[in-house]
Amino acid sequence: MAVTINMRELLEAGSHYGHQCRRWNAKMRSYIFGERNGIHIIDLQKTVSSLKKACKFAEEIVARKGQVLFVGTKRQARSLIAEEASRCGMFYVNYRWLGGTLTNNQTMKQSIHTLKKLEKMSTDGTYEKLTKKEALNFERLREKLERNLGGIKDMRGLPDAVFVCDAHKEHIAIKEAKKLNIPIIAIADTNADPEGIDYVVPGNDDSLKSLKLFTKTIAEACLSGKNLQNQFQDKDEKKETKEGTIYDQEGHTVKVMKKKKEA
Repeated sequence: MAVTINMRELLEAGSHYGHQCRRWNAKMRSYIFGERNGIHIIDLQKTVSSLKKACKFAEEIVARKGQVLFVGTKRQARSLIAEEASRCGMFYVNYRWLGGTLTNNQTMKQSIHTLKKLEKMSTDGTYEKLTKKEALNFERLREKLERNLGGIKDMRGLPDAVFVCDAHKEHIAIKEAKKLNIPIIAIADTNADPEGIDYVVPGNDDSLKSLKLFTKTIAEACLSGKNLQNQFQDKDEKKETKEGTIYDQEGHTVKVMKKKKEA
C-alpha cells in the first residue's frame, strides 16, 4: 500500500506542533525539528517516513488475518477511535483501559461473557420477569461493561498488534503489550517515552484534526490488508523454510520437519 499522506496534509492538521519545551521527553530528541515560541516543532519528514512503515506493518498483519487493537481513551478521541476501528473491521478500547486487559486475559474473558449474557437478557424478555430495581441494576452493569469492553467483545484472544493514538496517556496499554511482545504502533508527541514502541509515529496527539489524520491512515492500511487476505492465504497457508519449519496462515509454527542424516 502506498500511503497517500503528505507533508501538506500534516501541516494543515497541525501535526507538527509538539508540547511546550519544558514538558518534553529527551528521548524524543531525534524526532524534533526545532522550537518556536517555546513550543517544540516535530520533524514531519520523519513523521511521513515512520507512518509509511507503520502502515505497511499494519497492512501485513491484517493481510495474514491478524487483529489490530485501536486504543484511545482521551475524550476527544473516543468517537474517532470507535468509528475508524469499526470501519476497518478491527477492535478498540476508547473509554477506559482496564488494568489487565491484555495481561489478565482470563478475567477479561469472564467479563465479556457476563456482558454477552446481559445483552441476551435485555432482549429475550428476562428483564420483564425481574423487579424494576433488579432490571435497572443489571442494565447499569451492562452499560458499564459495554463502555469498557464493547469494542473488544468479539476479538479472538489477544491482538496481533496495538495502535495507540497517545503514547503518553496510554502508557499502561503500551506496558502490557510490551510485556506480551505484542507489536505497538503509537502516535508519540514530544512529551512521550518512545522506548519499547516498535513503530513510533511522531506527531501532535492533542489536535483532533491531527488525530483523525493519523487514525484514518492506519485504518486505511488495515482495509488494504483485508483486500490482500486471499493472496496471503494462498502464499502462507503452508510455507516451508530452509530449516524445515512449516507455518500456518497466521505465521504460527505448526510442524518442524526433521532433516534426514546424510549417509
